[in-house]
Amino acid sequence: MSRAAEVASALHVLTLTPFFPSDQNEVSGCFIAEPIEQLKQFGVNSSVIAASPIYYSRKQPSSSAAAEWVRYPQVPGNLGLSSAGKLLYARLLRRIRELHGVKPIDVIHAHAALPCGHAAALLSRRLNIPFVVTLHGLDVFNAFLGGIPAAWRRKVSVDVYAAARTVICISGKVQGILKTGTPAETRSTIVYNGVNPDFFSPNPAAMGPFDPEILIAGNLLRSKGHALVLRALGNLRTSLPQLRCRIIGEGPDRAQFEALVRDLGIGQQVQFVGRQSRLEVAEAMRRCSVFVLPSRNEGLGCVYLEAMACGKPVIGCRGQGIDEVIEHGKNGWLIPADGLEELVQGLSALLGSSELRMRIGTAARQTILEKLTLSHQAQQLAGIYRQAVA
Repeated sequence: MSRAAEVASALHVLTLTPFFPSDQNEVSGCFIAEPIEQLKQFGVNSSVIAASPIYYSRKQPSSSAAAEWVRYPQVPGNLGLSSAGKLLYARLLRRIRELHGVKPIDVIHAHAALPCGHAAALLSRRLNIPFVVTLHGLDVFNAFLGGIPAAWRRKVSVDVYAAARTVICISGKVQGILKTGTPAETRSTIVYNGVNPDFFSPNPAAMGPFDPEILIAGNLLRSKGHALVLRALGNLRTSLPQLRCRIIGEGPDRAQFEALVRDLGIGQQVQFVGRQSRLEVAEAMRRCSVFVLPSRNEGLGCVYLEAMACGKPVIGCRGQGIDEVIEHGKNGWLIPADGLEELVQGLSALLGSSELRMRIGTAARQTILEKLTLSHQAQQLAGIYRQAVA
């Protein structure tokens, strides 16, 4: 279908998501909000309902990302997830009927199986609207912890995937996990996240003396690999005494990482800056020498793509979703999970050669421009929506 024909036959998609930018946190769910704007150029108009349990503080819509925030009852924590979809469905049914009556909904796009995918499946059955669901992480079956509640969550998740027109996976790694635990007839496809290459772009004016800086951006969780980077920094103190590390993000393991910084004696080299705005993150990526996130549990990782779009060498782990994008030594750098020696060697090589950093950074941005922009992502999603309707 031509671009003109796509626009002429505009679809109305209801996006149902548990994470979306708000005035309290403009970064949360930005990977959902940003493609929605791009979808307009492919003939897709969206209504967004962001769902939040009543035990969370009330969220206010972001001025930059329009959404209707809806609160629903849920038993707190993981225990209540298996029934949360039904409760969300009950809370939404009247509102979706009203919306559907005013402006017919062609497709429901749910993000994550629980609770939004489950609610979408029930809405689909009741209102005869097809739905698709996107999986954003590696815990495809919501089977954290264990026991009977985990078995319930897994069963509901599998039922959601079976009912969806398509399960959208953010990487082949996520799709592989899905396929190992669902019937062969479950339909799935891969759509990598995209980046705005104008917002995340290199700084052509970055000149002057070399001031080496490692950047980490992500939730402060042990699985993200912060401790590995800090230990590598400790090992490089003698050879690179001027090296600094900036850490963006918040999370439950911050105190543990701050204690490790003290134990390693690298307090003068490390700066925890907390949560930052999108603009501040982009500026930090343009300013850094190398972006590092040796995460052991990553479906893909938007921050890698954003740093690549800024023309920076990125270090990630083999066996994670990002190794489907990075070619080691060409457009990025890959190390084994928990590979301290390999991380130290990689940082030494990259920080020791401006030519290597420039070559890898240039190739990284070209990778984004060729296949991983928001426009690429939106075009794929528009095609999936039309297939779902057909």
